[in-house]
Amino acid sequence: MSWTAACVVLLLLLTAAERGRAGFAFRLQVSSPVTPERTLVPTPVLLKSRSSGGSSGKPALPKASGLALASDPGGSLNFLAMVDNLQGDSGRGYYFELLLGTPPQKLNILVDTGSSNFAVSGAPNTDLTSYFNTEKSSTYKSLNAEVTVKYTQGSWNGILGTDVVRMPKGINGTYIINIATIFQSENFFLKGIQWQGILGLAYSTLAKPSSSVETFFDSIVNQAQIPNVFSMQMCGPSLPVSGIGTNGGSLDEEGVSLQVLGGIEPSLYKGKIWYTPIKKEWYYQVEILKFEVGGQNLNLDCKEYNSDKAIVDSGTTLLRLPENVFSAVVGAITKTSLIQEFTPGFWSGTQLACWDKSENPWILFPKISIYLRDVNSSQSFRITILPQLYIQPILGIGQNLACYRFGISSSSNALVIGATVMEGFYVIFDRAQKRVGFSLSTCAGMSFELKYFKNSSLRVPNRSVL
Repeated sequence: MSWTAACVVLLLLLTAAERGRAGFAFRLQVSSPVTPERTLVPTPVLLKSRSSGGSSGKPALPKASGLALASDPGGSLNFLAMVDNLQGDSGRGYYFELLLGTPPQKLNILVDTGSSNFAVSGAPNTDLTSYFNTEKSSTYKSLNAEVTVKYTQGSWNGILGTDVVRMPKGINGTYIINIATIFQSENFFLKGIQWQGILGLAYSTLAKPSSSVETFFDSIVNQAQIPNVFSMQMCGPSLPVSGIGTNGGSLDEEGVSLQVLGGIEPSLYKGKIWYTPIKKEWYYQVEILKFEVGGQNLNLDCKEYNSDKAIVDSGTTLLRLPENVFSAVVGAITKTSLIQEFTPGFWSGTQLACWDKSENPWILFPKISIYLRDVNSSQSFRITILPQLYIQPILGIGQNLACYRFGISSSSNALVIGATVMEGFYVIFDRAQKRVGFSLSTCAGMSFELKYFKNSSLRVPNRSVL
């Protein structure tokens, strides 16, 4: 990889939005709240604005759990008539319903664009209410190949096989897919979750045990003859993340989250779609050019943002930043926010920030902007994240306090645009044209920003293909 010393680009306005026709779609659901025993116990701290005095401590309360799953290295359809089994909210992962085997067994499957294997629990598990019983499926065939997949959080071992899959409320038909049945796992299935498997939507390069394993989505594209495109609307900005004493469940109509396989659904976004090229087809690797906090450039070298990769990953709950970038962002937020004093534990995720319920803490924090390279290499665009996305409310704290967690974390090996960012936008994974698109989501419920700029102080780095 080679980089120029600095980054400059002319930012030009895209003249027209691109619209496609939806293939088939699913409404995304979210897992119920879980508080694993290994979770840190944060101390909530009552914070006030600079003009209203200091802070005071409160009793310790469990931290909300979150996923971090990034793995190691045809015809026109009426979309609105098909969506009645997918929902989602902030911070807990999105899943949908599939029917596996013959006769069909119903399972909920987590959606993850940061891995490539389709895997389901294949044995009883104390943390799950159901699993896929291969002995009860007349169409299951074992390939006698062992599979091991490790994630940022958790891992599993399984056996590779094939079986048929059906998608309720989706396109009609039965499709043969590769499936790993999980017989052993560690920190993967957690108490209280409502999904029993994971659908990796990244490229076959990441598939285990080898890239020769055809992925779920590749199989559907080939057998159903749909376009090689899928898109996601993950709703939930400003909605509470699971805490203690809460019940998971569906959102109302304003909180519906959707996955569209085979195209783009115009009713799910507003305005234009802007695309950034996929730099390498393994994860959905993109290129970050610049960060701003409160309108101020962090002034870091471009390579800092892309160390050692920058990816778009629905299976990662937070916005994860390389350590140098994370430190710079925290420092910039500290300087530009209206908070009198922060405790270090808030930034590390070991403490919650709490306010009186009569206060609105989001007005105390700055916007964060991420600049992405445009498909035209001489242009770029920015997506702006409001505090409603990265200052995340936690349910189940108390009657008088409203407590929040920091939706950004540090990373040792990647910049990950996870759910913290994706929940503000309709995100298109256009594999056919090797690009990822962003547009404003119709379910965001607030004014997110996505736009081009001219005569920016940015320069586009030259980079060889990895």
